[in-house]
Amino acid sequence: SRDLSIFIEKLLVLLRDGRKLLGLLRSFDQFANVILEGACERVIVGDLYCDIPLGLYVIRGENVVLIGELDLEKEELPSRMNPVSEAEIKRAQKAEREATDLKGSMRKRMEFLDFD
Repeated sequence: SRDLSIFIEKLLVLLRDGRKLLGLLRSFDQFANVILEGACERVIVGDLYCDIPLGLYVIRGENVVLIGELDLEKEELPSRMNPVSEAEIKRAQKAEREATDLKGSMRKRMEFLDFD
């Protein structure tokens, strides 16, 4: 087993479905399976964000796109970002999804114009 003492910093793990997980690396293997301690999912919508606590989290390697170390001396987020509750971020996500769906349906209705 490798010495994990060099990975005492917080890590960011980007998943295939777009989720961003933060936590302390506790273990990994040759397949990129990862165990994070004190993990949380960071949800960002516009200038709002929320860290949803997950606890000890096992991530299957096939879902990992990127793993990066976070610099704890730097600020994690720009100053314009505002923390909100989990309920508020879920509402913001839903509104963003509805706006995207509306934009897609408007584009579909205008396909006959052949904008490409």
